[in-house]
Amino acid sequence: MTLTCFIRYEIDPFQRDAFKTYAETWGRVIPKCGGDLVGYFLPHEGTNNIAYGLISFESLAAYETYRARLKADPEGRANFDFAQEKRFIQREARSFLEGVPETLP
Repeated sequence: MTLTCFIRYEIDPFQRDAFKTYAETWGRVIPKCGGDLVGYFLPHEGTNNIAYGLISFESLAAYETYRARLKADPEGRANFDFAQEKRFIQREARSFLEGVPETLP
């Protein structure tokens, strides 16, 4: 069973480019630390302050291992610091979802 961490971000819409840079950095760091990055998604039409990130893992234990690696990774740590310094993320919520195999590609 694969679990997907679904991250919902409320972002400062005037700092969309900063969030894009943040997401692009995770595009390199997440796979290196053991996550299967599905992707990051920026607002395009409609609500302008909601973005998403989706990362899959084999289990919650694999997620915990990934989190430890992420916190120890210099580029990952710098990306967390970048987000705190620029304050473009206003709120973040995580849900862990189990896909329904018959509906997935």
